[in-house]
Amino acid sequence: MSEPFAQYPYGAYPVPEPPRRSRGRHVLGLTATAFVALAAGAGAALALSHASTPSGNATATSKTMLTTTQIASRVSPALVDVTSNLGYAQATAKGTGIVLTSNGEVLTNNHVINGATSVSVTDIGNGKTYKATVVGYNESQDIAVLQLSGASGLTTAAIGNSSSAQVGDRVVALGNAGGVGGAPSVAPGAVTALNQSITATDQSSGTSEQLSGLIETNAGIQAGDSGGSLVNAYGQVIGVDTAASSSFQFGNGFGGFGNGNGFGDNGSSSSSSGSASTTQGFAIPINTAVSIARQIEAGQSSSTVHIGATAFLGVSIGGSDGSGVVLAGTVPGTPAYAAGLTAQDVVTSVAGQPVTSGTEISRILVGYHPGQKISIGWTDINGQSHTATVTLASGPSA
Repeated sequence: MSEPFAQYPYGAYPVPEPPRRSRGRHVLGLTATAFVALAAGAGAALALSHASTPSGNATATSKTMLTTTQIASRVSPALVDVTSNLGYAQATAKGTGIVLTSNGEVLTNNHVINGATSVSVTDIGNGKTYKATVVGYNESQDIAVLQLSGASGLTTAAIGNSSSAQVGDRVVALGNAGGVGGAPSVAPGAVTALNQSITATDQSSGTSEQLSGLIETNAGIQAGDSGGSLVNAYGQVIGVDTAASSSFQFGNGFGGFGNGNGFGDNGSSSSSSGSASTTQGFAIPINTAVSIARQIEAGQSSSTVHIGATAFLGVSIGGSDGSGVVLAGTVPGTPAYAAGLTAQDVVTSVAGQPVTSGTEISRILVGYHPGQKISIGWTDINGQSHTATVTLASGPSA
């Protein structure tokens, strides 16, 4: 997702918000407004046709329905714990991912790696930890693909057909609940609705983004589960768990889902506690996630899909005055700082396009890469207009 999922200072996006330690989301849709946190969500595994290594050991599916324990034992080896070091925010985010190929391609949520200056991944199947790079991401649909360095022979997950999912189907959500690592948490439930739309709104900035076509479930998805899997009764991944309602109350540092990124994918090592009598979770259908992953793996960028390193301006957003984007500051040594921008300046255009919000700047920069030159226009505190051409730097993942 866009700005609502990128609020770290100078990091997650080239123009994130200053850090705020208490953030929340609202889900607007079938139910009344509910407090939402993006759960470190669902993953998908797919065997890409031209993978450079053999497909490895794929988790087995079944022709008969499995118990929850059987599902967990089959799927867990194809999951990974994702740890994102948010250098500019001086924080850590923890989530989940699913192994796509035996040589280390992993699917996760974009918000799990949002603002990451470095990413490490621990494979559940073999217990090894790998350095990961971000291959690409689709911020508007909250999907990202990672590549693990030096990985081989990893277990991949069995992928189902999310189009065949029906209301009432039994499902199990697995992930790194609470960010504690180790054996994945297991949350049984059922599909409660299909093709749902939600609007996730950041309470602090007021910006929002909509996801549609989602699978709704009453499985107890928690903070840290993002990038984990929603699995059917036959052991097949059918969804990428992405959001959970505020009816789930977290303890041990997760209250309010506040860790500075708005999702509660907290870096704390403490376990979460809570209950959810009316849990409302949402998962990206695996067919959608796989389609995006294939596009990323093929290097096909678009207006929503970014491939490779993230372009970086080095500004922090303070708000909007209607005519442009008010800056809270700039980072020394970055393109914005070198161009002379400073706190209270109002950015009016980026790459020749008028802007009035951080969201608009972020979306413009998705199409650019480090090393490219763009123009930026702004008005200083005295009302004087300026323009400059800057060379984009390499920054944290979106």
